Amino acid sequence: MFIQLFGKYLVEKKALSSDTLKQIIEKQKTVRVKLGTIAVSTGLLTEEQVAQINEMQKQQDKRFGDIAIENGLMTEADLKDLLSKQGDSYMQFIELVTELTSLSNSDVEEFLKAYKKDSGFSDDEMEALKSDDLDKLIPLFVFSTKPYIIDIAGLILRNFVRFISADFYIEKARHIKELSYTHISTQELAGDHSIFIGLAAEDDNGGFLKIGNSFAHDDKAAVEADTYDSVSEFINVTSGIFVTELSKSGTDIDMEPPLSFRAQKAAGDFYVIPVVLEGNKVDIVIAVDSDFSAGDTPENTGAVVTHNVSTAKTGGARVLVVDDSRMSRVMLCSILQKAGLEVAAEAANGEDAVEAYKQHKPDIVTLDITMPKMDGLEALGHILKFDPAAKVVMITAAGQQDKLIKALKTGAKRFINKPFNEDEIISNIKELL
Repeated sequence: MFIQLFGKYLVEKKALSSDTLKQIIEKQKTVRVKLGTIAVSTGLLTEEQVAQINEMQKQQDKRFGDIAIENGLMTEADLKDLLSKQGDSYMQFIELVTELTSLSNSDVEEFLKAYKKDSGFSDDEMEALKSDDLDKLIPLFVFSTKPYIIDIAGLILRNFVRFISADFYIEKARHIKELSYTHISTQELAGDHSIFIGLAAEDDNGGFLKIGNSFAHDDKAAVEADTYDSVSEFINVTSGIFVTELSKSGTDIDMEPPLSFRAQKAAGDFYVIPVVLEGNKVDIVIAVDSDFSAGDTPENTGAVVTHNVSTAKTGGARVLVVDDSRMSRVMLCSILQKAGLEVAAEAANGEDAVEAYKQHKPDIVTLDITMPKMDGLEALGHILKFDPAAKVVMITAAGQQDKLIKALKTGAKRFINKPFNEDEIISNIKELL
């Protein structure tokens, strides 16, 4: 975030052109090597261990090095050595600026002093900025006396880095009562606290599209149902990690299905944190213990109800895929068909899943937990009542451990984590068959 913020300042002061800043940002991406790559090249970790840590990161709000240390794969000294090999982002920026412009090191230092003074940053805050330390940077832009606001904002930004892009910066948070938007996707976490986590586009749809396209590994030119779906899945994964952390402290929170709205108003007591993501704006929306409402009429993003999607008999086992996220269904169907299995039908909620099971009598069911109309846990009960021998694999995001345990006790045979891992899916399905 340092390059984006300080670079923007240099552009405003006409010390740098916008095109040169873009060049620097692009080059810096190739300079900053991933810790896992360095660990493998130095023989500290194997490729399999790095892949394991990367998968754990999708379920936990922790850094690569922290997970490796917790699992006994490296020591604090090892991590310090890797970080030193990775490079200092501030020094990389200085090197690239002096390489691509007529500015000298001392010129950049003078601009940095002016930026510090104009922004009102202390010495410690400037060091946090130069080291790109998000945990220390976020409180500089997000002020709140309410619990969890800063924690949630930090988690979303770290997930931007993990899943979307590291090319972003944030602006000062706004504590507001109303927000007009073109698009918004939100998810409610209900229990000991009422929490809403969302992403919105006020008028510039670029950031909203970037998140949807990147998370779905797709590229669309306009916001559509699939974009909403993908943004909602990003929020769902983020919410799951947050709920997991809360549960460790004994806080009881459950995840409601995400909802999306078009061209309406959000109202209540909430925070908006503007983010400039690869030059496009998107708003993080967070409400905690307030009368927040995202809108009046949600979009119907569950386009598929129950329908036969098989084009030909493959001779493989027949699977019913159930998930309110179309993106998740598409990914699962692709993985299953690639493995020689036949997708007999899809369903977008628990009610339709029960009817689809009765109609198609599949060999296996993949059943999401958080869905509208009827959740996966209730649907599981109905399916097992109809067919006690049903083989059901639960689909779970982080944060759903209690429901997952209930599902396994009720009769589910396996579970699969979101985001999906192809090998995990296939091995679980084939073991059941």
